[in-house]
Amino acid sequence: MALKSSPTWGAQYPYISNLEMKQLSKITPWRTTAALVFDWAAIFISAWAAQESGAWWAYACAIVVIAGRMHALAGLVHDFAHYHYIKNKKRSDLIGNIFAAWPLLITVESYRNNHLAHHRHTNLDKDPDWQAKLGVKKFTFPMAPGAAIRLFLSYFVGIGALDDMRSALKRIHVAADKPALTEKLLRIGFYSLVVGAITALGLWQQVLFFWVLPFFTLFFFFMYVRSVAEHFGSSMDHGHELGASRTVLPAWWEGWLFSPHNLNYHLDHHLYPTVPFYRLKALHKALMTNPNYASQAHITHGYMRGLLGELGVIKPSQHPLPAQ
Repeated sequence: MALKSSPTWGAQYPYISNLEMKQLSKITPWRTTAALVFDWAAIFISAWAAQESGAWWAYACAIVVIAGRMHALAGLVHDFAHYHYIKNKKRSDLIGNIFAAWPLLITVESYRNNHLAHHRHTNLDKDPDWQAKLGVKKFTFPMAPGAAIRLFLSYFVGIGALDDMRSALKRIHVAADKPALTEKLLRIGFYSLVVGAITALGLWQQVLFFWVLPFFTLFFFFMYVRSVAEHFGSSMDHGHELGASRTVLPAWWEGWLFSPHNLNYHLDHHLYPTVPFYRLKALHKALMTNPNYASQAHITHGYMRGLLGELGVIKPSQHPLPAQ
C-alpha cells in the first residue's frame, strides 16, 4: 500500500549535521571518470580474455562480469541524473549519455525525469516506479519458491528482461520531456557510428555474444534483485522514512553484481541524495553514529539472505539487523 503522505527523508529528523552533509556532498569528477574507465576496461578485458581462451567457462565468466559492469554503468547513469559530475550540466549529460546511458538504450535526461519524480513522491501515487511495480506479482512478497524459480528462469531466457524493459520504457517515456533536435541528432549519430564501426571491423558476432546476450539476461536480473531490495518485501515499513527503503550490506561478490558503485546504500541515498556514489559508504558510517538511525534504519546483511527470507526459505527479518 502506498503512503498517504510523503516521508520527510532527512528533513524533519536530520541524522547528520549540515556541515557533514556539505562535506559529503562534495563532487570529485575524476572519481566518476575513473569508474567509467574501470567499468569499460573490465568489459573489454573480459571479452578479450574469453575470446583468447576459447574455453566455455571463460565465456560464462565473461558474461557474468560484463552484465555486472553494465549494471555498474546504469549506476553511474543514476549519478549523472543527480548532477554528480561537473558543473556544466549539458556537457555532463553528454558525457553520461555517450559512456553510460546510450549504450544501455536510455538517456540521462529521460532517466532523470523518472527518477527525480521517484524521489519527490517516494512510494506515493505519483511515484512512477512505485506505481509500475505495486501489485505486480514479481514485486509482491512473500513469494512461493516455485514462483521465484520460474521468475528467475524467465530472466535467463530473456523474457523477464523484455518485460522489465517494456515497463521501464513506458514510465520513462511518460516522464520525459521532448528532446531537442540537437539531442536527437547526437544520439542518432552515436548509434550510427557504433553500428558502422562494428560492421567495418566485423565484430557483430562478438557484440551479440558479449553485449546483447548479457544485456538481455543477467543485466536485467541483477537490476531486478536490486530493485526489490530497495523498496519491496514483507518486512518493509512504508509508514516511516527509515523503513520505506533498505540499505543492504552485501558480500563482496553481491556488491559486484547487485549493487556496484555503492548502490546498496539506497536508504542513505534517499535521505541525502546530494551525496555522490563514492561518498555513500562514508555517509552510512556517519549515519550509524546517530542512535535514531542506527536503531530504526532498515538494514539487511546480504542480498541473498534478504531474498531467501522473502521466499520463505529462512525467516525474514521484521526489524533492522544490527549493523557491523
